[in-house]
Amino acid sequence: MSAQTPTLAIEIDRQHRLPIYLQICERFRTAIAAGHLRPGDRVPALRGLATQLNTARGTVEQAYTILVDEGYLQMRGAAGTFVSPSLPKSLTRSPPARADVHARHVDNAGVLQAPGMSRDSPPPRRAQPIAVAMSGEPRPLQPGVPALDAFPRKVWHRLVSLRARSGERALLGYPHPSGYRPLREHIATYLGLSRGVACVPEQVFITSGYRATLELVLRSLARPDDRIWFEDPGYLLARSFLSETGVQLVPVPVDADGIDVERGMHLDAQARFALVTPSHQSPLGHTLSLSRRIALLDWAEKTSGWIVEDDYDSEFRYLGRPLPALKSLDRRDRVIYCSTFSKAMYPGLRLAYAVVPERAVERVERVACSMNAGSPTLLQAALADFIEQGHFARHLKRMRTLYGERRMLIVHALRQAFGERLIVELPSGGIQFAVRFVDGPEGPVDDVAVAARARDAGLAVLPLSIWYTNGHTQQTPRGLVIGFANIADAAEAHRHAQTLRACLGR
Repeated sequence: MSAQTPTLAIEIDRQHRLPIYLQICERFRTAIAAGHLRPGDRVPALRGLATQLNTARGTVEQAYTILVDEGYLQMRGAAGTFVSPSLPKSLTRSPPARADVHARHVDNAGVLQAPGMSRDSPPPRRAQPIAVAMSGEPRPLQPGVPALDAFPRKVWHRLVSLRARSGERALLGYPHPSGYRPLREHIATYLGLSRGVACVPEQVFITSGYRATLELVLRSLARPDDRIWFEDPGYLLARSFLSETGVQLVPVPVDADGIDVERGMHLDAQARFALVTPSHQSPLGHTLSLSRRIALLDWAEKTSGWIVEDDYDSEFRYLGRPLPALKSLDRRDRVIYCSTFSKAMYPGLRLAYAVVPERAVERVERVACSMNAGSPTLLQAALADFIEQGHFARHLKRMRTLYGERRMLIVHALRQAFGERLIVELPSGGIQFAVRFVDGPEGPVDDVAVAARARDAGLAVLPLSIWYTNGHTQQTPRGLVIGFANIADAAEAHRHAQTLRACLGR
């Protein structure tokens, strides 16, 4: 360990759109990547750096907290703050200069023309349980549904009405295939501030949902018979859609540190895609560790592969600070960042987006035009106003508090109702979680049957086993995936927990 603090000249730009604390984070990441700061080096004290930069101590503390959460730094009390001694070696490399957004393009041969790619194609039979559970009016304990009772409907309706009454001709014509420009600008700014993703509006493409996002990405970049790493367990709707497209799924196990990259390379090192949920793994809720993030980026760089990052439920975190997106570490432009407003706003909005690498912008633009799948401009414009006027940020802040309370209501009720028959391991974020049944005297619990009985009783929980590729094996974990965002009070939580316990039987 270094005895002295290395000389580190940090400069900040007070005119930059990024806040100072995020600029500090980026300076440290760059210094570590370039080798100017090495594992074990002491970094400047909070007060000393604040004085050097002529900024508030709290600003520096905020930056250090983020860097600690990311795994770059370690705080050791009175001893000071140090560069983490367990940094992956591959992190100490210089990032390349960013190219102009239109300077590079993807080979036109990278096109997927599979007959099953249409968004209008019916889902396969195995997707039916989750498709039924997610359609129509939301039901109690339904995963993936935000607190509809807490959505600021009056504000939203006012903004939509104002736009509708404005008579703007642009809102009445066909939507732009890439999306409404002001919304793309707001998304780019939001991602830079909240997720550490540096991008320009030209890289942002608005779609009509996550499935449409995947279709746009695959039509733009995939080839027939490409192989794709897929988390096991993994998101059901994504798995069913990918199975239709002609790509070959390579199930890669997930553990407490997220997708097992080493196992993925052993299974198929030459796969061209990896679809991951690093912030909040679906359905287990784990966060992809820093070392595996770096390993995944290394794999993509060495194989010229693509990483599709589904930043699922990243807005809602209850323990510690939200981790920056995997895309924020992407120095080789291999990550396609995807997200949706279905959880942060409401599912019926049908607005999602992708941030594509600079080298792929021209290709994705052409495919977006050929798909002619733009989303209604009126809703895009209203959402842009919602974000610009600060309603979006305030809504997320309120929901984090509300969801933190509601998830504990159902957790306490489940533990009281099931006792030792149920294992509840809460993830650090999200609006749903997975629970596991403890085997009974007659063997593993049939979670599919339990979920079916619960559905008949009016609850929309999903069986955990069907999220696994081989969900019918004896070794597959059995449990339920439970949404908690719409739990109104303790009495409702108790009632639903007792209903679930009755569905378990014996």
